[in-house]
Amino acid sequence: MMNLKNRFFIISFLSISLLYNGFSQNPIIQTNYTADPAPMEYNGKVYLYTSHDEDNSTWFTMDDWRLYTTEDMVNWTDHGAILSYKDFDWAKKNAWAPQCIERDGKFYMYVPVTDREGKNGIGVAVANSPYGPFIDPLGKSLIQGRLADIDPTVFIDDDGQAYILWGNPICYYVKLNEDMISYDDEIKSFPNTIEAFGKREGEENPRRPTTYEEGPWLYKRNNLYYLFFAAGPISEHIGYSTGNSPTGPWTYQGKVMPTQGRSFTNHPGVIDYKGKTYFFYHNGALPGGNGFNRSVCVQELQFNKDGTIVQMDMTNGIEKALSTVNPYLKNEAETIAWSEHVKSMKNDAVGVFITAMENDAYTMVKNVGFRKDGATKFKARVGTTHNSDVSMEVRLDGINGKLLTTLKVPLTGGNDRWELVSAEIEKVSGKHDVYFIFKGKAATKIMFFDYWMFSK
Repeated sequence: MMNLKNRFFIISFLSISLLYNGFSQNPIIQTNYTADPAPMEYNGKVYLYTSHDEDNSTWFTMDDWRLYTTEDMVNWTDHGAILSYKDFDWAKKNAWAPQCIERDGKFYMYVPVTDREGKNGIGVAVANSPYGPFIDPLGKSLIQGRLADIDPTVFIDDDGQAYILWGNPICYYVKLNEDMISYDDEIKSFPNTIEAFGKREGEENPRRPTTYEEGPWLYKRNNLYYLFFAAGPISEHIGYSTGNSPTGPWTYQGKVMPTQGRSFTNHPGVIDYKGKTYFFYHNGALPGGNGFNRSVCVQELQFNKDGTIVQMDMTNGIEKALSTVNPYLKNEAETIAWSEHVKSMKNDAVGVFITAMENDAYTMVKNVGFRKDGATKFKARVGTTHNSDVSMEVRLDGINGKLLTTLKVPLTGGNDRWELVSAEIEKVSGKHDVYFIFKGKAATKIMFFDYWMFSK
């Protein structure tokens, strides 16, 4: 989510002291800064599309959109950048808050970008797979004409009608045609009234009379429509309104989440998955985090009996996995529940992999289910560019937990060259969190890690 106003201040109420103890799950991505979560459930899996803050940003420096997936809500697989503003020939800069939606086996990614004339607009890219590749079918923006043309949310109602909503500081909407890349209807806006979006606190601003700021997200539950949005004044909180149709009229219901988390922006995303409702947002809780280096989080959303939402604070997140990880399959190293001092990267040799940036960096995979007969072997594909001793420890249930093996990492000479290393281990069975701890004397980029698996 992008905030277009020139002034801001940062308020932080979230203590991050508990976020680095190995039991926390938020922020759910630690290997890059991510923002503007756009979750999508498809065929039993959660696809999380995000924007991406470049490291050490001092403004909204954002060049591409990332994809992460999960089936258990605690271990997330990094699929790297799946679309960039550079994939639109007419775009000049800015990869801001996206959303992807599926219709009839095709996937439509709606993204705000700035064109070569410096005008904001919303483009659409289409793919035959949620992983891409996404292509631009129009060769121009789908929506353009207002400075406020940012932060799209897309929703397909039960009758098949699709809607796109967007805007700052007014929320616009239009019905999409069945092809999802055109519209014949007139673009309209919701009345920016106190009844619809609540009275703005602490400031008098004729241009922004209500709490509505930006980042709308449309969701439906029990025939009631919910419009979530980033709400002002700055620093933002998350508010919501309800209505009996996707186009309102809306009735303001209050706050979902107050201002917290070391970021002066926030952005909602809501989905149902395996019988629960999940609320995604972003904050600045990672080391170096702030309003321009943000991180996506998730926690359960709770409803009262009358359909209103139980207001919540930012938490450590979801600690119980919905399912186990199978250790006997090839598991990507970039499938992670928690990590420290690790970056994800991507090349043509292996796709996405991870790099340990310093000594004692580690990753953790939660709730790995070993069969009763257990595992006695381990192998991994790794590499390094350093001559000094580089190794990877494999431990259970903690960074100082039971040591299964220590693998010496061979000198391969680059992250495009790899070796498969293996070791016999003491038999392990039951459910465990598996930790990979990276050791080396080098100052940076100690080693590369592609995948791992156990066997009998």
